[in-house]
Amino acid sequence: MDTSNHNEPAKTGEAENAYPEAPRVAVGAVVFHRGRVLLVRRARPPAMNLWAIPGGGVRLGETLRRAAEREVLEETGLRIRAAEPVFTFEVIDRGKDGRIRFHYLIVDLEAKYLDGELRAGDDAAEARWVSAAEMDDLPVNDTTRRLLFEHYGFGG
Repeated sequence: MDTSNHNEPAKTGEAENAYPEAPRVAVGAVVFHRGRVLLVRRARPPAMNLWAIPGGGVRLGETLRRAAEREVLEETGLRIRAAEPVFTFEVIDRGKDGRIRFHYLIVDLEAKYLDGELRAGDDAAEARWVSAAEMDDLPVNDTTRRLLFEHYGFGG
């Protein structure tokens, strides 16, 4: 079981998304442009200050692709075209009392950069294009590192 926090869909902090009655579905978008990958630094717990693939919650009636495109636009100001899923994992986090605090099923999709001006928004404190070498100096989420290395040979 992977308990690292990768693409948390929380928008207004822990209280709104903590202790759910059922697992929540979330998406991420793996976007490369000019040899760099798009990452965001999370502004809110539980993954606060970690760099990760941008993404968030899927809304009722929204496709995974549409959710990924919307979330990336909200978090980074960039338009993308989402494609096929490349990675799926779960985040299950228990509180001190043993109850499930968070339970996400996260599907990361490959995506193509279209256009836009990069800026941090929504629940991203920062957004930037990161080279493989720069990842060594950033607090990148472990799941993000594994995804990028195992599926793309990016980073190490």
